[in-house]
Amino acid sequence: MLLASAVVVWEWLNEHGRWRPYSPAVSHHIEAVARAGPRAGGSVVLGQADSRLAPYIIDLQSMHQFRQDTGTIRPVRRSYYDPSSAPGKGVVWEWENDSGSWTPYDMDVGITIQRAYEKQHPWVDLSTIGFCYVIDFATMGQINRQTQRKRRVRRRLDMVYPLVSGTLPKSQSWPASPGAAAAPPAPTCACPQCLLVMSVKAAVSAGGLGAATLQPRKAPPTAPAAPKAPAPAPGAKAADGTAAARGSLKVLASQGGRQQAASTPALSSVVSAASPPGPGPGAGSGKASRPGLGTLNRSHLQRLAIAQSRVLIASGVPTVPVKNLNGSSPVNPALAGITGILMSAAGLPVCLTRPPKLVLHPPPVSKSEIQSIPGISHTCRKTTKKQAKKGKTPEEVLKKYLQKVRHPPDEDCTICMERLSAPSGYKGPQPAIKPDLVGKLAKCGHIFHLHCLVAMYNNGNKDGSLQCPTCKTIYGVKTGTQPPGKMEYHIIPHALPGHSDCKTIRIIYNIPPGVQGPEHPNPGKSFTARGFPRHCYLPDSEKGRKVLKLLLVAWDRRLIFAIGTSSTTGESDTVIWNEIHHKTEFGSNLTGHGYPDINYLDNVLAELAAQGITEESLAQEKD
Repeated sequence: MLLASAVVVWEWLNEHGRWRPYSPAVSHHIEAVARAGPRAGGSVVLGQADSRLAPYIIDLQSMHQFRQDTGTIRPVRRSYYDPSSAPGKGVVWEWENDSGSWTPYDMDVGITIQRAYEKQHPWVDLSTIGFCYVIDFATMGQINRQTQRKRRVRRRLDMVYPLVSGTLPKSQSWPASPGAAAAPPAPTCACPQCLLVMSVKAAVSAGGLGAATLQPRKAPPTAPAAPKAPAPAPGAKAADGTAAARGSLKVLASQGGRQQAASTPALSSVVSAASPPGPGPGAGSGKASRPGLGTLNRSHLQRLAIAQSRVLIASGVPTVPVKNLNGSSPVNPALAGITGILMSAAGLPVCLTRPPKLVLHPPPVSKSEIQSIPGISHTCRKTTKKQAKKGKTPEEVLKKYLQKVRHPPDEDCTICMERLSAPSGYKGPQPAIKPDLVGKLAKCGHIFHLHCLVAMYNNGNKDGSLQCPTCKTIYGVKTGTQPPGKMEYHIIPHALPGHSDCKTIRIIYNIPPGVQGPEHPNPGKSFTARGFPRHCYLPDSEKGRKVLKLLLVAWDRRLIFAIGTSSTTGESDTVIWNEIHHKTEFGSNLTGHGYPDINYLDNVLAELAAQGITEESLAQEKD
């Protein structure tokens, strides 16, 4: 135990072995549940703090993050940092990824950068902590020491992470109870779900996931009376956990009617089959030694999980599908199963079932059933590499959008982070413009060094447009770097879930692999195009057709795709989505990219507007 004061940052382990921090808001939510102890149930629903994390639940007993729709399990940890460091001040350092969005650094990297920034160092070399990058504070850029590639970085303020003081545990695991190990458990209700959950938890606590045997033990004499269940036969020496399971199952059978009574013996028999008595140290005295859940083979675990599911379903407990119970997944099915059951102790609708089928594509459609879309000409559109407009210098482009400021305000330029009253701090290739000139963008009114704006324009697509780095207001017509390809669109005679009153618009994108051009991250290097053709779906409603028309504008402006690093596979120099979400599941929503989703059309309209594509854009395209 350590007497100290610290900020708590909750982190999860990614597939590359790096601990990634949850946001301050999510860490506050997790910490609040952790401090509440077992009375809060031991499970944290992350969607309550961040809607984007709706599928995720953290089990504080095992310190694992559990994704309900895929069954993926990742370790989590509770880390402590100095209150004077970056997380204690609400400072977040981020780098700009290939899609133009911002990614926070790992916590130790962010702390290192912030420490150098506070000491007013001109730059910081991250090789001391294992990264071949240099952060240049003058240009607010990250430079790869090996490739010399540059990325923008930024420093922003967020909530301060939760602060703790007093006695801090060395271990980051969540205690089973706030007091001694033998403290009485919290009382539970007598509903069928809680009876089953408590019986399984008793069996687990008797042996543990990794234990070799289930040893008999006596209940604590101070334990409060649990919901009454039929006692085992006189003289029985079975382990308390197994006996409790069987007793609770009998109660369930007596409460649930014929269907439940038929399901309950199935689980009882599975428990018996999964834990056969065998020879051991206690055999001579009549005490049975039973294998732990971690030693059971896959078929026994599957039978146990399915039987448990039948009992819960029969008792009216809603279900959330948990995968990884079949096949050759690297996730131990025992861990997935027991984690799901322990979570339900908190009253969460978690139950082990066979996962619903992923429906990516509609039933087969003949050519005669495919229809063109009324009001939209053609059924296919190609795009090629569009050259940037020539003949205008960056200074001439910016002149259209800027107003000169004779007396700059006493504030920072958010590009170079120097005062506007001082010369620009940009240290890269020097544009032909005085470093002390200041201009204001006409629409949004944000003020920058002209020197910095010219440098930012030169590092972009150079297409005659400009996007305010502060508020993202777009000046001119924004275009992207999407590689050449083809977009098809038509109506098919099938309805999407949640849109039974109309047919479906199917979009098919096809982009072949090729070689990167001068506008791409690595000119002259080949790029891959995985997963093409990609099929996407919209309802054939008035709003669905509106979205399609705007997607066509985005396609023509090369904004649907980009070349960068895949957030799914980690592959670099590949075609990726460019922040305009598409629905790629036709008849399900297991991945979050399907239907029903009542907010999708409004969300994608907002994403298109953020790229400068609105109904006004349709009129501009006609002109």
